[in-house]
Amino acid sequence: MISIEQALEQIMARLPECRSTWCALDNALGHVLAEDVQSDIDSPPYDKSLVDGYAVIADDITLDITLSVLEDVLAGQIPTQTIQPGTAIQIMTGAPLPEGASAVVMIEQTSRNQQDVTIHQETIKSETNIMRQATSLSKGETVLSAGKFIRPIEVGILAEIGCTKVPVYQQPKLAIISTGDELVEATKTPQAGQIRNSNGPLLQALATSHGADAHSLGIGVDNFEALSDLVATGLESDILILSGGVSAGVKDLVPAVLRQHGVEQVFHKLNLKPGKPLWFGIFSSGKHQTMVFGLPGNPVSSLVCFLLFVAPVISKLTGKTSACLRETTASLKTDFQQRGDRPTYFPAQLTEHGGNRYVTPLAWKGSADQQTLSKANALAFFQAGNQLYQTGEEITVFEIPS
Repeated sequence: MISIEQALEQIMARLPECRSTWCALDNALGHVLAEDVQSDIDSPPYDKSLVDGYAVIADDITLDITLSVLEDVLAGQIPTQTIQPGTAIQIMTGAPLPEGASAVVMIEQTSRNQQDVTIHQETIKSETNIMRQATSLSKGETVLSAGKFIRPIEVGILAEIGCTKVPVYQQPKLAIISTGDELVEATKTPQAGQIRNSNGPLLQALATSHGADAHSLGIGVDNFEALSDLVATGLESDILILSGGVSAGVKDLVPAVLRQHGVEQVFHKLNLKPGKPLWFGIFSSGKHQTMVFGLPGNPVSSLVCFLLFVAPVISKLTGKTSACLRETTASLKTDFQQRGDRPTYFPAQLTEHGGNRYVTPLAWKGSADQQTLSKANALAFFQAGNQLYQTGEEITVFEIPS
């Protein structure tokens, strides 16, 4: 068996180059920019008012001075007159600044009488309540750089600069096959010896949340030919995940089926709990490559293996640089007895109080225990070996992405 670090190193060594594509602005959220993006305009495109008020000559202003109002300019309108000494123009937020104006007095500091306005402040500094053209950005300026994760804020900026077709890293296509004669779809009531397929929806949700274009190929029964047909379809994707069928049971057919299709095995089994049976290989056909992961069939094992090994692949292919599992440290809130010869990722609850972090291993009943897993927001990490970890001891913890 190889170590977790060796497994991840071998996976990343087989990673293909990222591919870029163009997507509509409406679909850009959650993607990563593949190229720098420049502005096609100045922003603001003209000198504008930041408030509702009166555009004036700053040097004119003394307490209770009365100025003649030349015109009213609403947002979207253009001033037609130039401000001269002793005059003002009423202006709304966002409207272009009239020629000759050097400041804007807030409307709350004024009183209006037909064509005159009285200013109720002693002085005003030049440039007050004005935003000059290109203050925010200028035409041709790089506004967002390649590698930027697109949040709602970036969507707004892209709209402002007219970038309606956005250069992004392409989402990898990811296919999922859940294997096992015992599985039935979630819509069915299990009969004797059957269980609902929870791995498929779990893995599809995980893959989608990490940025893959994920779809399920359904359940693969423990039949060589039937499973082979599903695998043939799955190998058309960039990533293929199979859950179950990778241990040492009589009907653990996945490695043999993959071998028949020419998938090169990179490794099988690693020093990890849960997740020891993990299988990884590469399928190549011309310029197309598929990264193939055979995950253990138990849901918690699938989750751990996905977060440790599949999620980093998706992140790299989609241009993300942040870690998939955020590593931190926390103090144990209870004793924990570690047993076994494999490093363990244990479902846990991470809390914070008074600036300190605390972790509580949950009463996990084994790899199939999803109900307890639903209460976890972290995985507590324990080194291999029989050891009693005592309350207050600081350990490594990995936060499960929300």
